[in-house]
Amino acid sequence: MSIRLERVSYTYQVGASRAVEALKDVSLEIEAGEFVGLIGPTGSGKSTLVQHFNGLLLPTEGKVFVDGVDLTKPDTELRGIRQKVGMVFQYPEHQLFGETVYEDVGFGPRNGGLSEEEIEERVRESLAYVGLDYGALRDRSPFELSGGQKRRVAIAGVLAMRPSVLILDEPTAGLDPKGRDEILDRVKALQEERGVTVVLVSHSMEDVARLVERIIVMEKGRVALDGTPTEVFRQAEQLKSMGLGVPQVTDLMRELQRRGMEVDSDIFRVEDAEREIMRVLGERI
Repeated sequence: MSIRLERVSYTYQVGASRAVEALKDVSLEIEAGEFVGLIGPTGSGKSTLVQHFNGLLLPTEGKVFVDGVDLTKPDTELRGIRQKVGMVFQYPEHQLFGETVYEDVGFGPRNGGLSEEEIEERVRESLAYVGLDYGALRDRSPFELSGGQKRRVAIAGVLAMRPSVLILDEPTAGLDPKGRDEILDRVKALQEERGVTVVLVSHSMEDVARLVERIIVMEKGRVALDGTPTEVFRQAEQLKSMGLGVPQVTDLMRELQRRGMEVDSDIFRVEDAEREIMRVLGERI
């Protein structure tokens, strides 16, 4: 399922003295099955942008199309769009409300009119995807779980709708590195196995470099850069001028290159850096 924006602008509190133009003439297209990273400094418009992807916000100017459907038309049925374009907000555990894990994760499918048998299948499947044990947790209150488990239950509730597009707005904020990697690896598996379109909003250059195929960089409400991780991270000085950076391993490779080691500096993943360093060392032996 694709998403297309045509010259989208969005202003908070239109007409007020404190009106804020959060998006300015943004045009972009995300193809079905892509894994896209969305980065930018605080206040750059990232969260505002992704809320246009399922009609939570509608543009002040411009048009938004999801799978060819114009969300700005008055007769567009946005509820159906939101079932197909799932949104996981920062601190998604704040989305929890059910008395049990089963009730919480199964809410969307039940609201969609599925049978109890289908609901149970969706709950089992979604909890498994986020690494939680259905039998151990189904009857527990989600509010009694650990922070990481709450986060996973909330994400499972979105996955239970089997969305074609998954938007994640800083979904792992506050988690320890192990928990963060586990959740994001599950999301990557979902994208690869089912062809789900994924948009990940993140401040972690390491996570973005490890997972995505394309990076969109926002600055002051506009798209500043759009390309592959290699193309974007080559613009290190521009990123730094925005208050961003490149993955730490990239800084390491560029420092090794400055010190005379003939390594490829366009490397953004630890495993690639390890292979490259071993290659160069092997040539010297």
